Amino acid sequence: MRRFGTEGRLYPEDNYIVSRTAETVDFIDRVKQGKYIVLFAPRQTGKTTFFQLALDTLISTDLTYFPIQLNFEEYEDYAPADFYTCCYQDIRQEIEAVFQRREEVLPETLRQFLDTVEIDDHVSIRRFFEGLASFLKNQKVVLIIDEFGGIPQGALKGFLRSLRRIYLSSRERCPHSVGIIGIKNIIQLNYDRSISPFNIQQEFHLPNFTLEQVQELLAQYTAEVGQAFAPEVITAIHKQTAGQPVLVNRFAQILTEELDIRKTETITMEHWTTAHAQLLHTRNTNIEHLTTNIRKDPRFEIMLMRIMANDEGVPFNLHNDIINQLTTYGVIKEGKDGMCEILNPIYLYCILQAFKPVVNGLEQEYFPENYDYLTPTGQIELTALLDNFRDFIARAGFRILQVPDTPQESVGRHLLLAYIDDFVRRIGGVMYLEAQTGRGRMDIILIYNNRKYIIETKVWRGMRRYQAGKQQLAAYRKLEGATEGYYVVFDHRKEAEPRIETETFAENLTIRSYVIPVVQEIPSAN
Repeated sequence: MRRFGTEGRLYPEDNYIVSRTAETVDFIDRVKQGKYIVLFAPRQTGKTTFFQLALDTLISTDLTYFPIQLNFEEYEDYAPADFYTCCYQDIRQEIEAVFQRREEVLPETLRQFLDTVEIDDHVSIRRFFEGLASFLKNQKVVLIIDEFGGIPQGALKGFLRSLRRIYLSSRERCPHSVGIIGIKNIIQLNYDRSISPFNIQQEFHLPNFTLEQVQELLAQYTAEVGQAFAPEVITAIHKQTAGQPVLVNRFAQILTEELDIRKTETITMEHWTTAHAQLLHTRNTNIEHLTTNIRKDPRFEIMLMRIMANDEGVPFNLHNDIINQLTTYGVIKEGKDGMCEILNPIYLYCILQAFKPVVNGLEQEYFPENYDYLTPTGQIELTALLDNFRDFIARAGFRILQVPDTPQESVGRHLLLAYIDDFVRRIGGVMYLEAQTGRGRMDIILIYNNRKYIIETKVWRGMRRYQAGKQQLAAYRKLEGATEGYYVVFDHRKEAEPRIETETFAENLTIRSYVIPVVQEIPSAN
């Protein structure tokens, strides 16, 4: 039986794999046109698997194309001459492997040529490819280089210039087509910015899975095993991951392998909730890459908090170095309105957790003694819970400004998340964030005893937006079929005044709103 894969390259005989038919056709067309293609994407987005399967599709139908696949991951610390020597050894091994797979004997003349070749710089590797073409005759070399970012800096500029010279040499060039795969865009690599050694490439975009592709992936499992996913589960997986390939597969992995759900039982939203909590709170390589990358530069935190708190949005501008890097790492994307968005709600939750202090010093004051906030029937008394949070902020006063390593405009949300998280852990519930990934709005979801509670949070941006936010929440809760909604707005103005309102909208929908002032400065000692 095949499995959902999350570790490295996937294989059709071992793993469920999205076909990506349109992208494969696009790739093959570009190869046949002799394009030099670059795909720079975050780790664990399926780029290596895609290129390998697309190349397999090409060469299985047309032996005109001769594949040479390299990987530069090991060579980052090599001296340039040693890199070129090892690179040639890899190339020769690939050439011999192609003849072996085709069950053909390596021609003696080609063997002699390979025996006499010496490569120690970019010029000699260019001349090698020129010589190789005469032995392969009408075959067209397709060179795929994975982990291109591992190329030694001292070899980078010359290597790219040689590829450029080959590309510009003639129509009958060798390599005929080149695919470069890495985690950085070429313009971000550290060479002399006044020179452009590689301005002939086409960028290739490999998007995250669509909802239809997630459905296709999970349908493969259902067809083999017979276990169905409830339609709302598939939608929720796509909504929380935004189709990020490894997160989609990890969700499916937990649901089909780790929760011990009987194979005769349909996978439901109750199962999804358990899997979602496990994904958020257990070790995960993809999440670890995310948190490592966002901590690389203090400016990343500032930008991410601006994206999450700003109603007007932050324009998506790849000429801005911080936005460019966060996009390269797969943390943010361009929204439909041209503004920056956090890639998905799972990343949003993990970003907030990553920047949340481990101890804020106020935890012992969250709840009064003998608190409960549960009804006799086992439901959360959310009004009482949020009333207590409002009182807690008032009691804490200026001390919330002493929460370490937290941007001032984010401290209210950080504390609310910590407060709710503490509560749901104590009662055995679940907390996560809904799909509002930018433009100031964030929905906190609580699940307890199979009931969902939604708290919408914002930062104060004026009375008009405050009132509009209540209308938006009312419309959203109506779609959810709920009869109540909760709206928490943090006001960072010096003249901020607390506000609590309970209003009834159409169809008896009740919205309880809180405006919670956040202290702006520590009082003077005088």
